[in-house]
Parts: sequence; structure tokens; C-alpha cells
Amino acid sequence: MLFKFNKRYYLWAVLLLITEVLIALHLHDSFIRPFGGDVLVVILLYCMLKSVVTLKVNTAAIIVLLIAYIIEMLQYLNIVYILGWGNSPLARTLIGTTFTWSDILAYTIGIIIVLLIERINRSFLKCSTS
Repeated sequence: MLFKFNKRYYLWAVLLLITEVLIALHLHDSFIRPFGGDVLVVILLYCMLKSVVTLKVNTAAIIVLLIAYIIEMLQYLNIVYILGWGNSPLARTLIGTTFTWSDILAYTIGIIIVLLIERINRSFLKCSTS
């Protein structure tokens, strides 16, 4: 693992973070905010990781997906309340308080989107250099 700044992934991470904040502040629907936000959050985490660490696509995707799954399992265990952070809106927002299988599905879909985009990018780069 090599630490190296990648401007392209960083810019995508910033754009996705802004999008997530806008969704959280302005959308109060029953699909985009709860499900779409979770799809985007793993893409955001992937871009954040790839912006500072040189990892293979699959390795970075697996790391991000495992982190998302672990956080969701910690929600099942009520970790926010176990740690005494139940009164912290920031902790409840960042870590979450409710386990749902739909979140697991959203994270998985998000990583599938990452893998598809990365594959398309690799194919495009191969074609343009040939």
C-alpha cells in the first residue's frame, strides 16, 4: 500500500460529499435519502480511500464494503448507545443507529457501481492508448 495523492479521486470525493450533504439537508423522501444516500456513501468512501492510497480497484472496493458492513453490524449491536454517544446527533448521523438489510443492499449496489465505472474507465483508457 502506497500513500499517494490522486486529484481525480479527491475531486470526485468532494463532489460526492457535497451531494450527500445536500441530500441530508434538503431531501426528506422515502427513497433517495435513505437508499440513494447509502449507495453514494460507499462510492464516496471508495473515492476518499483511492484519493490518498494506491490500491488495486478490487482491493479498495472490498475494504470499503467490509467497513460499511461492519458499521451496519455495529448498528445492529447499538454501538452508539453502548459507547454512550446516544445523545450526540453527530455520532448518530455518522455511525447510524438502525440496522437494515436495505442498507446492506445499498452498500453492495454502490460497490457494484464503482466496479462497473472502474471497468468502463479501464476499457476506455485501453482503447484510447491503442
